[in-house]
Amino acid sequence: MTGFTNQLNALRGFYNTGATRSFDFRREQLQLLKASILKHEAALNAALFEDLHKSKEEVWITETGMVLSEIAATLKELKDWMEPKSVPTNLINFPGKSFLYPEPLGVVLIIAPWNYPFQLLFMPLIGAIAAGNCVVLKPSELAGATEKVMSTIIGETFNPRYILYAPGEGATVIPELMDAFRYDHVFFTGGTAVGRIIYQKAAAQLTPVTLELGGKSPCIVTSNASLKTAAKRIANVKFSNAGQLCISPDYLLVHTSVKDEFIGLLKETIVQFYGPNPITSYDFGRIVNHNHFSRLKKLMENEVLLHGGEHNEEELFIAPTIIDNPSLNAPVMREEIFGPLLPVIPYTTDEEARNMMQQHENPLAFYIFTNNKKEAAQWLQAVPFGGGCVNTTGMHYLNKHLPFGGRGNSGIGRYHGRYSFETFSHIKSVLRTTAWPDIPLAYPPLKGKLTTLKKII
Repeated sequence: MTGFTNQLNALRGFYNTGATRSFDFRREQLQLLKASILKHEAALNAALFEDLHKSKEEVWITETGMVLSEIAATLKELKDWMEPKSVPTNLINFPGKSFLYPEPLGVVLIIAPWNYPFQLLFMPLIGAIAAGNCVVLKPSELAGATEKVMSTIIGETFNPRYILYAPGEGATVIPELMDAFRYDHVFFTGGTAVGRIIYQKAAAQLTPVTLELGGKSPCIVTSNASLKTAAKRIANVKFSNAGQLCISPDYLLVHTSVKDEFIGLLKETIVQFYGPNPITSYDFGRIVNHNHFSRLKKLMENEVLLHGGEHNEEELFIAPTIIDNPSLNAPVMREEIFGPLLPVIPYTTDEEARNMMQQHENPLAFYIFTNNKKEAAQWLQAVPFGGGCVNTTGMHYLNKHLPFGGRGNSGIGRYHGRYSFETFSHIKSVLRTTAWPDIPLAYPPLKGKLTTLKKII
């Protein structure tokens, strides 16, 4: 028995009362959550600056604003999402009627990472509340200041029998949480290595999972691209949060004919965004801790740097850095970078580019810059990926009407907006019919009915 057993059993007991199922209850919880976030908005700004050097503007765009927008959209649509939906009925079931009934899963576990510690914990929480579940929240311990503010928000808003906040060292707390209880769903955002462990633990109890992982997301700049726009839209997302973003372009494949011009524009853009000395920039973030700093520093070793490379371990600062044509076997091309290092590799033919991308199949995101619609369509069909963009990067994540998720090594499942509600719901299939008419064709003896059955079925 672990230290969480009694608390987890209390969540199950509360869920079994049916208290979480009504529309009024779900709406009220979302409204309370919104009010608490607004109350602690300044504290969240300060905490995210302390943890990751995020400006309050960046916090609004990528953390608090996203969550508040998700709550507003969910409140607007929730009643419709909860309603049973009528679907067509086949002839053999005439005169019956068919329906889809959404119901809560029960008690769910949400595990969040450190790079967007508030948004990546609260976005799935919104879906879990909307779907009528009780929830266990495991925040990242690596964003300590933000974790404390989130603890205050959850603690003052929800009874722990309904939403249980479980902070602490992930390597200790997550096994305790998962060994103590059988959840009805586990939602994990983080790295692939830990995702495999979560998946194995859940599989032992036949618990369904959503895994939001990562990988090396490629970005192609073709000879038909608007290079100046591409440079801005790539740099904007790649160097946001100091590159610690699962959907940032991990490496660029740039057509040989435009590579030199594009590199020049990319350098100009970086200086325009962050100034000649990015360590003093209001807008440029910091690496989360010394371990990640050391890892990123090693990835730069023995590489040709076209721009950046400056670093300061005391401040956990690594400048926006362009790496020129690394070997596909180099460490920077074998693992997800998750930092402000951007390898740029030239390609001549589409086949050459595809062969390079196959080293890391099923990326979480894929980006293509081209003004040729046919070329864009061909690339979108040719590359398996979770989600992506044409002529921009990362912005699909901000559209709540688009499901977000990976495939293969980059994840399982999807969420955002209605897709979050569906992830944390079970959709029951129901056929409703009447006692009359009671058609003899449906019953034995069946001999001689085959021709008629073939026509009906």
